[in-house]
Amino acid sequence: FNLALPWNSFRFIAKPCAINLGIQDSGPHRAQPNAILEKVFTSITKSPDGKRLEGLSKQLDWDVRKIQRWFRHRRNQDKPTTLTKFCESMWRFTFYLSIFFYGIRFLWTAPWFWDTRQCWYNYPFQPLTSRLYYYYILELAFYWSLMFSQFTDIKRKDFLIMFVHHLATIGLITFSYMNNMVRVGTLVLCLHDASDFLLEAAKLANYAKYQRLCDAFFMLFGVVFIVTRLGIYPFWILNTTLFESWELIGPYPSWWLFNGLLITLQILHIIWSYLIIRTAYKALVRGKVSKDDRSDVESSSEEEDVTSNSTKGVFSTSSNGSNRINGHVASGQWTEE
Repeated sequence: FNLALPWNSFRFIAKPCAINLGIQDSGPHRAQPNAILEKVFTSITKSPDGKRLEGLSKQLDWDVRKIQRWFRHRRNQDKPTTLTKFCESMWRFTFYLSIFFYGIRFLWTAPWFWDTRQCWYNYPFQPLTSRLYYYYILELAFYWSLMFSQFTDIKRKDFLIMFVHHLATIGLITFSYMNNMVRVGTLVLCLHDASDFLLEAAKLANYAKYQRLCDAFFMLFGVVFIVTRLGIYPFWILNTTLFESWELIGPYPSWWLFNGLLITLQILHIIWSYLIIRTAYKALVRGKVSKDDRSDVESSSEEEDVTSNSTKGVFSTSSNGSNRINGHVASGQWTEE
């Protein structure tokens, strides 16, 4: 499954929606053409230090602040437009929402949804239905697309965490499929999809400049994220994979790897929950969600850039073209777990 095709096709739907909301296809301010600065930017560094700035200032007879501004504009001009980000977030929102409700509808009639011990009865001789198969393949294809797109996105503060998350998720989906642990795998997938579409909804509201709606979606996302990842996940998922499986089928070599991956996800959940709570605290102090600490901070931004954006909303600054995720998520914008 190649998810690039539906994303490219979806832009023909999302773009008219964005235009109707008043979102313009206008990019950031472009840097003034300058061969010397362009050579430094492309060949040496995108964020020159003080010593190099002084040298360039003498060479060009420019003020240091003007050179800093040029490099900031040059970095920003490669970022996608708000329209592009809106279309990408709308595609992610549609996918997350659709796959979540597909999973809920499928699991509602599944016995293991109501009794997790059913995940291990008659294991590994459990049938693989067509609906379960397509649920797994779609999720696996989507996370592979996130894995590859991460290397073409603008680097964010949580790049390493997201890379580990994608590796763990792909490893879990593949490993559980190969070992026919698909019953408990569907529970993990559905639980993780419960909050992702809310994050993308917050981004859409921000791009459309509905700040109150954006903040409301973000707060709702935070609540659902913490409840599902710090409450339901350890007491429902980890309980059955660590204890019920041990009781019913006993430990085996792959049991340790499977649970190791699940515990890795839980560690990431704790890190992200801390960042969400910190952002929510800042919102209460300042009266709105002012800055998100988890992702979408340009790795080469100067302190001046971060400060100038700190008064904007949670999703107010630029993101990359293919993700924001990212969702997935410059300063103040989230990316998709």
